[in-house]
Amino acid sequence: MDHQRRTFRKVAMVGAVGILVGLFFVLDLDRYLTLSFLKASRDSLAALYDRHPGVVIGSYFAMYVLAAALSVPGAVVLTLAGGAILGLLVGTVVVSFASTIGATLACFLSRFLLRDWVQGRFGDRLEAVSRGIEREGAFYLFTLRLVPIFPFFVINLVMGLTRMPLRRFSWVSQLGMLPATVVYVNAGRELGRIDSLSGILSPGLLVSFAILGVFPIAVKKALAWYRGGKAPPGLDPDR
Repeated sequence: MDHQRRTFRKVAMVGAVGILVGLFFVLDLDRYLTLSFLKASRDSLAALYDRHPGVVIGSYFAMYVLAAALSVPGAVVLTLAGGAILGLLVGTVVVSFASTIGATLACFLSRFLLRDWVQGRFGDRLEAVSRGIEREGAFYLFTLRLVPIFPFFVINLVMGLTRMPLRRFSWVSQLGMLPATVVYVNAGRELGRIDSLSGILSPGLLVSFAILGVFPIAVKKALAWYRGGKAPPGLDPDR
């Protein structure tokens, strides 16, 4: 009986997730997660934020969490919107926590509900991530977040098939995503001068992301060498 109940709850939750994702596309909600819509609506949304900051922040936060949890497209545009509407400081704080909560929920759904689908859809990438986790532990996730070799939603789903605890996944992700969050939220402040998403991925910005990814690995290796091969506290993959 307990097994049947668990199975029923799992099927019901998978169905609910499927319905929500289906409604997102059936209702054409993805049109609101485009750069053109954001640029056209920026002034009216900013004015609404000035009048009702709490409502706008709460609505934006919930939308971001839901979009990230359901792995629907639009994370970049939502992050830009945070800077365009909320400003650098508030936008960074809100995006940082919303993206982390959404990513953790997506990881949870992947691990406990969508394991077979994720395995079949991203099996090739899972193998590479599994090797990295085995070699570097949580530090590998940290570097993936600093330099997004894989898309945001792919990392969330694939990490759900690893043994990393959700709590560790959450704080490592938030820390690793923070530099990129600042970069994109700041780009959102300059939204009026960006004509396409590629406009924020200039060669200089790509180099900056590469440096962000290489630096922590270099520091870890240097400190491990200095300590005689033992990883420094806080960077030990097994901790």
